[in-house]
Formats: sequence, C-alpha cells, structure tokens
Amino acid sequence: MIGDNYLCADMNIRFLIPILMYAAFAASPGWADPTDGSAIPEYSKAYDPGRDPFADGEEARKYARQTNRRGLIQVGGDWCGYCRALDRFIDSNDTVRKSLYRQFVVLKVNVSDENDNQAFMSAMPKTFGYPHIFIAESSGNVVFSDDTARLLHDGEYAEERFIEFLDKWGPPTDS
Repeated sequence: MIGDNYLCADMNIRFLIPILMYAAFAASPGWADPTDGSAIPEYSKAYDPGRDPFADGEEARKYARQTNRRGLIQVGGDWCGYCRALDRFIDSNDTVRKSLYRQFVVLKVNVSDENDNQAFMSAMPKTFGYPHIFIAESSGNVVFSDDTARLLHDGEYAEERFIEFLDKWGPPTDS
C-alpha cells in the first residue's frame, strides 16, 4: 500500500512540474501574451512627455531579447493628427494590432513642445515627419527609419500595407 501511494505521488509530481514551469514562464513579463492589452508595457501605450526614452528603450531592448522580437520605435505626439489616426487604426484593427505586438516590442517616444526628447532623438537617424517609425534589432541597431506615409492609402492607414510592412521588418525567421 505504501508503495502504491509513493508511485501515485511520484506520478503527480511528474505531471505537475511541466504545468508549474509553464505557469511560471507565462506569468513573467517576457512570456506574457503580447496581444493581450494587459501584457503591453506602459512605454508602448502612449506618447508621454514625462517618460524617459533611454530607460524605456533599455527595458524594451531587454523585453525584445527575451521574446525574440525586434523593437518598433514610434515617434510622435498627441498634437499630431496622423499619430492619433495611427493609434486609432491600430487599436481598432485586431489583425494589425496582434501582428504588431506579436512581432515587435513597441516603444513610443514623445516629441512635443513640452518635451522634444532632443537627447534621445539626436542619437537616432534624422526624422522628416511624424509619426516616424524606427525598427531596431534587440541589440539596439536601427535597421529601418521612415515616416508612415507608405502605410497610407487615400489618406488612411491601410491594413494590407501595414501587415506587409510588419511581415517584412518583423524578426528574422529560421528558414
């Protein structure tokens, strides 16, 4: 009888270990579902003139490394009509939003009269319009820089163009 209980307890532990390991990883920020709004870091949610883009950028790089994604740095501000339109487009389009947060760690950087983040922006390639997007490796190396005009069709952000862009610049796949 004692042997049977021991065997049963041993099997229960073997069964529970993978479940507990999965739960531990799933609960950590690096393994959270990036398409779930609650898992999206604060630095990804808004153009906040009070945030430090250097500190946020370091956190974003760590998160990108942990999750094997690239960084998408979105520069703009609440004063910018196309920046607000881009936010509305992403928020209202499940396909784009899920693809964006599945492939990238998003860092929003405010540029405004209140805080132009000049020190941060001087370390980046020159911008010519807002919103401006930089794509960076998890190492921090910028591999793409441009405004978002190519993502527009007839003055509106277009799902097909956005998905094409995300797929082109998303993390490299092993093939």
